[in-house]
Amino acid sequence: MAKNEDAIERMEDAKDLVIGAISETMDLYGITPAAGKLYATMYFEGKMNLDEMEEKLGMSKPSMSTSVRRLQEINMVNRRFPRGSRKHTYVAEKNFFQFFISFYCQMWDREVKINLDAIKEAEGKFLEIINDPAISDEIKVEAQEHYELITRSKDFYYWLEKLVKSIRSEELFDFLPVDSDDKNPSN
Repeated sequence: MAKNEDAIERMEDAKDLVIGAISETMDLYGITPAAGKLYATMYFEGKMNLDEMEEKLGMSKPSMSTSVRRLQEINMVNRRFPRGSRKHTYVAEKNFFQFFISFYCQMWDREVKINLDAIKEAEGKFLEIINDPAISDEIKVEAQEHYELITRSKDFYYWLEKLVKSIRSEELFDFLPVDSDDKNPSN
């Protein structure tokens, strides 16, 4: 019996190590450490409702609700509707590759759209200045430099669009395969 109790304690310690590391690094995804801890706990626990989360983590329901909503927005947690229950159940996304694809592609799509829209509008304004005979040559030269600068930056955004496409289609994994062996490539 003492062996089992010791094993359970060591298992909880091991889980706590991973939960702590996940919650500490969630800032990379715009997630608070508390929401990260919630996600990491759900990762090990499986399905949980708000009452179970409150009991396990000691967080207030409003704080948990806000955290769960944010985790849902970035597809780290999915809501389930169990038959015969009025309580929503939440499940952590356990496929880190799927989460990576979803999160970063969503963020990069946003970056591309916002920046290309701004560049398109700015190009028009720069061209108006460049083509206006009433504007001094000095200002036209500066406008031309800025126009060329932002035009060259479009190469990055077009490349980022291709990267997103290759990630979503999983073509990227042809070039950078997932090594499922227990090898650590950094050793």
